[in-house]
Amino acid sequence: MRLVLARCQVDYDGRLTAHLPMAPRLIMVKADGCVAIHADGGAYKPLNWMNAPNRLVETDSRWTVTNPKGECLVITIDEIISDTSHELGVDPGLRKDGVEAHLQELLATDPTAIGAGFTLVRREFPTEIGPVDLLCRDAAGSAVAVEVKRRGEIDGVEQLARYIEFLNRDPNLAPVRGVFVAQEVKPQAKVLAGQRHIEWVVIDYDELRGIESPEPRLF
Repeated sequence: MRLVLARCQVDYDGRLTAHLPMAPRLIMVKADGCVAIHADGGAYKPLNWMNAPNRLVETDSRWTVTNPKGECLVITIDEIISDTSHELGVDPGLRKDGVEAHLQELLATDPTAIGAGFTLVRREFPTEIGPVDLLCRDAAGSAVAVEVKRRGEIDGVEQLARYIEFLNRDPNLAPVRGVFVAQEVKPQAKVLAGQRHIEWVVIDYDELRGIESPEPRLF
């Protein structure tokens, strides 16, 4: 991972246009090609970013990041304060606990809760950018990547979209479709999932555990 502290401005042109005026910022370049620009605040979200695969071209005062989708991110650098690189190695992936891990375990035991005819291929199926929670096959035998969250938000949809992109590079799996599974899926996540051609499914945790819902039902 490369970390650059620089006084810079950032201009993005793609699905929309965006401009960050000149200011000190952190530029993060990950091994997979992802480029993200952070401020000293705003929690974990970058101010702007470009997901892999990318092409980064550097000159003394300008970085240009482009991708196959036609998006372009231009970072104009006034001053570099620090430029360091660190070898992090292969990440073992997120170790989940609590409800989210149990959801994944229950769905792995009975993937038909996600879709009729689903069968499990493997839990924590590896990709170059981390493991997808479940790799399944649907009733027609097609590969399905499943990401499981307790609360479904747009970050989870983007994460699944990246997994699908890498899985589709394997001819033994492609074409791979995605299903985003959560106890609750936020409206913004539903919209983004539709744009990414990803299905979403709301799962009742208690029903998966075999606990009768207290809500009255006709049947």
